[in-house]
Amino acid sequence: MSSPMAPPSRVPLFLSLLATFHIAIVIASNYLVQLPITLLGFHSTWGAFSFPFIFLATDLTVRLVGKGPARRVIAWAMVPALVASYIVGVLFHDGHFNGMGALGAFNTFVFRIAFASFAAYVLGQLLDIQVFDRMRQASRAWWLAPAAASVVGQALDTAAFFSIAFWRSSDAFMAANWMEIAVVDYVIKLAVSLLLFVPAYGVALAAIVRAMRQGAAPAMAVR
Repeated sequence: MSSPMAPPSRVPLFLSLLATFHIAIVIASNYLVQLPITLLGFHSTWGAFSFPFIFLATDLTVRLVGKGPARRVIAWAMVPALVASYIVGVLFHDGHFNGMGALGAFNTFVFRIAFASFAAYVLGQLLDIQVFDRMRQASRAWWLAPAAASVVGQALDTAAFFSIAFWRSSDAFMAANWMEIAVVDYVIKLAVSLLLFVPAYGVALAAIVRAMRQGAAPAMAVR
């Protein structure tokens, strides 16, 4: 599938909005990962359903404006996401509002989750960008690049996050079950990505291409 480049005048706004979206999803996922669920007898967390949104947005960015700008989004989002994730995680630790006074004491457990998310986000997104860019140049099949990038990017993201956040954690449940939760989390995220977000990527890309053509966007095309 071919697609026109985004108009240069709109790229800064597009990237700013994308960075804001990334920060919002990271914050939401760091909160949701504190809420365990059981699926078919396996332990997981609600965060498995929210984080794939970032990979969808990143892949569209690489397709429309290139991997260089996509990397800038990661650079812009990573530190604000770390700080905001810690603040939200402390205020809503254990799924309820703890009051502004909770920020007065440093919460090691929440900071560890926020830092793990920071590391996993950077590693997973940079790998996703690299794989996506390579695959889109190697194949004309529109679905192959986002599918391959999701498989490897989310594997690294999941392994990095759960090992950093919960290995020998002060949370007894997570310390005992983090490996199982990580595997189930990855399977869920991969299923959500391949069954929902890869098709959504195709629909979104086609809609963007149509909108650009109708708006007399620049004719330069990318594979």
